[in-house]
Amino acid sequence: MKMSSPSIVKIRDLYLAKKRIANMIRKTPLIKSKPLSDKTGSSIYFKLECMQNTGSFKIRGAANKLFSITENKKRNGVIAFSSGNHGRAVSYVAHQMGIPAVICVSDRVPAYRVNSMKELGAEVIQKGASQDEAYVNALQIQKERKLTMIEPFDDPYVISGQGTIGIEILEDVPSIDTVVIPVSGGGLISGTALALKKADPTIRVIGVSMASAPAMYHSIKAGKPNEIDEKDSLADALLGGIGTDNQITFSMVQNLIDEILLVSEEEIAEGMFFAFDTHHLVVEGAGAVGLSAILSKKLIPTLGETVVVILSGGNVDGRLLAQIASKHYRYKDEMNS
Repeated sequence: MKMSSPSIVKIRDLYLAKKRIANMIRKTPLIKSKPLSDKTGSSIYFKLECMQNTGSFKIRGAANKLFSITENKKRNGVIAFSSGNHGRAVSYVAHQMGIPAVICVSDRVPAYRVNSMKELGAEVIQKGASQDEAYVNALQIQKERKLTMIEPFDDPYVISGQGTIGIEILEDVPSIDTVVIPVSGGGLISGTALALKKADPTIRVIGVSMASAPAMYHSIKAGKPNEIDEKDSLADALLGGIGTDNQITFSMVQNLIDEILLVSEEEIAEGMFFAFDTHHLVVEGAGAVGLSAILSKKLIPTLGETVVVILSGGNVDGRLLAQIASKHYRYKDEMNS
């Protein structure tokens, strides 16, 4: 049955997605961060979607959507617009299923992200100054070639796929009282929050975005989907608007999320470095924003006793991570000298 409205995204759909995508994804590890737990006095766990197939959570929603379309649509091919991780996920799943895929990205998307999609067999078209312009380009190509659009977040199948993370968290840490989740278009946080709030409405769901261009944050403040100018950020995978015609994620975030916090570029870099230096984890800027919010004490005094932080992706340019690490190691050496 086709899901077509927010009210039809139910907890059962998350379990259907969990079964449907089981062979395409991995149940990612959930580990306790002793250093961060000792620092905060809370039991803090990391959900390692940075170790997911394709390097981010996005494969969950992409797989659930691609498995749902008809055989005829699969033969015709699919199209997506992306700032990187969604395009990589669609490219990977489509390749595994033998489906032709076109990915539209903006000129802001770094070369390493573009190359990763090409390596997975997708046709990548880079055009436009923003994610919104890439979307306009994708719509035109979709119409011309009669392709099926795989939305990055505002789709019930995508939301249900991402929501399987919430189910896994409850399976591993049923005592959770707070979850901290990166937020951009809202697919990840909507699906995960649905799972958690259905289990216990008192579980706090905290969204975190970058301060430079937080589309969902400003939309929630305005009470309606809002356009926003994109700016360069270490959290480049969070760039892009939520769509002025947003049908699902905006209302789900309104209804399910307790708070959205913002972190600076310096704080994002600190989160990336902490994950690397303390846990030997490679986490991209977008994936580290929740960790950044905790390190910068933005959640005190509402952190909670048992906290899960979703590290949503690990697709970062190694040279960028090396620069961040080098800078922070120099600072540590100066402080200890």
